[in-house]
Amino acid sequence: MAKNTGPDCRQCRREGCKLYLKGEKCLKNCPFDKRPVAPGVHAMGRKKVSEYGVQLREKQKVRRAYGLLEKQFRIYFEKAAKSKESTGWELLKLLEMRLDNVIYRFGLATSRAAARQVVNHGHITVNGKKVNIPSYQVKVGDVIAVRENKQNSEMFKQLVDTKPNTPKWLEFDMKALSGKVLAQPERDDIDLNIQEHLIVEFYSR
Repeated sequence: MAKNTGPDCRQCRREGCKLYLKGEKCLKNCPFDKRPVAPGVHAMGRKKVSEYGVQLREKQKVRRAYGLLEKQFRIYFEKAAKSKESTGWELLKLLEMRLDNVIYRFGLATSRAAARQVVNHGHITVNGKKVNIPSYQVKVGDVIAVRENKQNSEMFKQLVDTKPNTPKWLEFDMKALSGKVLAQPERDDIDLNIQEHLIVEFYSR
């Protein structure tokens, strides 16, 4: 399966903001803090960005933050465009309700990439059934938990005493390693600074 293989910190520099792709490293000793300019020898001398460039950068920022390839992201956009709700907001809801993102928001992983790995390795159940598909769309009322035979693994044992900043649309018990989807996310629950209308304008050209 295709995947992004370039340096994560280079992606943050290209988008001009932290995408928190490296977990704890983004909080301590982050390369972006040392050099918050686009990569390349001509980064400092680049001309003013066009309207198209602004739209492209916003689309790339969101796509990279959630760890998706262009084809995957386009599929989400086309699905959102068929909704009766605002296309931009529906797109963000679809991304937020991916299983790997929910695991990240529970605090079971320090980044969305790490959360994707947790799901891929079969550590997670949804309503009692093992799910190893990161793109799985959770629904309101779903109970998501770490599989019983994985709860004693070192990666989860060290999380028991932590207190994650779980958004209000989710509920999670770190000691039981189990949580629930209480509602759909609201606009102010998004943890990134996103201007979704620019993404809609990009794909509507």
